Amino acid sequence: MDTQLDIKNYMQTVGINARAASRQMAAADTNTKNLALNFIATAILREKTALLAANQLDCDAAKANGLGDAMLDRLTLSEKSIQQMAEGLRQIAALPDLIGEMSNFKYRPSGIQIGQMRVPLGVIGIIYEARPNVTADAAGLCIKSGNACILRGGSEAIYCNQALAKLVHEGLQKAGLPINAVQVIETTDRAAVGELITMKDYVDVVVPRGGKGLIERISNDARIPVIKHLDGNCHVYIDDEADIDKALAIVENSKTQRLGTCNTAESLLIARSVAKSMLPKLAAMLTQHNIEIRGCAETCALVNNAIAATEEDFYTEYLAAIISCKVVAGLDEAIAHINQYSSQHTESIVTENYTKARRFLREVDSSSVMVNASTRFADGFEYGLGAEIGISTDKLHARGPVGLEGLTSLKYIVLGDGQIRA
Repeated sequence: MDTQLDIKNYMQTVGINARAASRQMAAADTNTKNLALNFIATAILREKTALLAANQLDCDAAKANGLGDAMLDRLTLSEKSIQQMAEGLRQIAALPDLIGEMSNFKYRPSGIQIGQMRVPLGVIGIIYEARPNVTADAAGLCIKSGNACILRGGSEAIYCNQALAKLVHEGLQKAGLPINAVQVIETTDRAAVGELITMKDYVDVVVPRGGKGLIERISNDARIPVIKHLDGNCHVYIDDEADIDKALAIVENSKTQRLGTCNTAESLLIARSVAKSMLPKLAAMLTQHNIEIRGCAETCALVNNAIAATEEDFYTEYLAAIISCKVVAGLDEAIAHINQYSSQHTESIVTENYTKARRFLREVDSSSVMVNASTRFADGFEYGLGAEIGISTDKLHARGPVGLEGLTSLKYIVLGDGQIRA
């Protein structure tokens, strides 16, 4: 596809096919959808060697093109991550099917019954960078929720995404579902993204997954509703009634398990009354993991190797071996700081005080709020959603990890027996 016209025509065809497939998917029964998911999972495990080889081609090209370490980490597949892909699909198959579920019935004085029915959104466009596992997760969630999807993965994962697309089509075909229910865009031309986010006749919602620049572009240019989060500046607050062993484990896992994910902790807050006793221990642990600490004046006074933080540091999602740190007076200041600087993704408090924990849960305005747990749990797989299509920090329709329910809507249904309006 060498011209803009070719891209436009190609994307129009993709859109037409997706809309037609979405009608069939909306009518598909639970057993058929589950068969497709299990067929795809089996194919992924069967073709593990081929997927790893395709991923290696992507990784080699990415390294040659100077892709950063965080993006390379997201791009790289392993035998374990392939196993998790298949497990995620099987977990989605095991979840209850929400489509067609009827609820909230009530009688009206006229004698009619009013209720609601859960229905698919229709066609979902998903634009993502690097992570090939998104291809399997997104396909699985869209199939189970009765949607069709158009997947536009990053150019850096083109080989692996195309290999996965073949396996998804195999599973759909075996189950008797339309292969156009999941279409992976075959061109790396960015013009395809511009077409996808403006095809309002064919696409019902767009989900961007990737860096802040990508998501800002999609949000600004899309003519279709967008489910998104811009970045993940996640906080861990160590309360003055925290258990030090829990604090060490939670901060270590939140920050160091993986540096390049949106649920990685980027900011550490600690109550002033325990900073002198706890902060040096936390800093020593972080230093062992080669994490650079950028702190307030009180942090720098307590931690020899800390670097003075700027105002911008407290807003920053580093996706790197850096964490900001601030000593706060207590819970009130911690909540105020989080609500000012956070990206409303995920925040955690470490405390043994139930009352403070309840306040933190109620007053922190983020899509996931935790007590005595690692921020790394903010994930559809860990939440039991089977997988996630993304994380939303918006407040309308879906918030937090977006699983099956986030890919559906409700319509009103009316049951009557010949009633007419007077």
